Amino acid sequence: MSIDRKVAIITGASQGIGAALVSAYLDRNYRVIATARSVKPSSNPDVLVIPGDIADRKTAERAIAEGMARFGRIDTLVNNAGIFIGKPFTAYTEADFAAALSVNVAGFFHITQLALAEMEKQGSGHVVQITTSLVDHATSGVGLASLTKGGLNAATKALAIEYAQRGIRVNAVSPGIIKSSMHPVATHAALGALHPVGHMGEVSDIVEAVLYLETAGFVTGEILHVDGGQSAGH
Repeated sequence: MSIDRKVAIITGASQGIGAALVSAYLDRNYRVIATARSVKPSSNPDVLVIPGDIADRKTAERAIAEGMARFGRIDTLVNNAGIFIGKPFTAYTEADFAAALSVNVAGFFHITQLALAEMEKQGSGHVVQITTSLVDHATSGVGLASLTKGGLNAATKALAIEYAQRGIRVNAVSPGIIKSSMHPVATHAALGALHPVGHMGEVSDIVEAVLYLETAGFVTGEILHVDGGQSAGH
């Protein structure tokens, strides 16, 4: 198989933003490695499906090894997988903490470390994290999101500097509240009011932000807020 076409890895690829990113990269003539716990098989020869928990390093190892074997290169990694547990801080259990840390931080660490090693060999690459505007616009009951996704924002800047001279860019997209199956329609008005623009974001808003960063060769270490003005305050 030709290795001329670029290849993107999308984590959390089974639904929502992740599934939309798979379609968007395919539309731009990329091949895609799609991984998630519940990702469905694909008959598309340009899609390699790797089912598994991103918190397990073996999932990351399979995604990289099988992706390289099939497509011969890795150009982009979008760390989209994540979980959100909303509770008062003292109500979080040890299991809540372990779950958030394993997916949001360990999952990022495993696949990013392995993907960067392949990008270094080819002297180019791009890594994008999907974090959250809650890191910059704090509210009650989101302590674990701030703790874990805030760590990804910090790692984004650190890795951008570490790899700037190696042809690899590292950025993040920081969303506000996005319309998805997580949020019943009855909650949309109240959730929309939490944003200065008065409404929630769309999945397409996040996809377009990732694609902007994909083509923005002079942008690295950026935390791109796509949050209806939340990070600016009220």
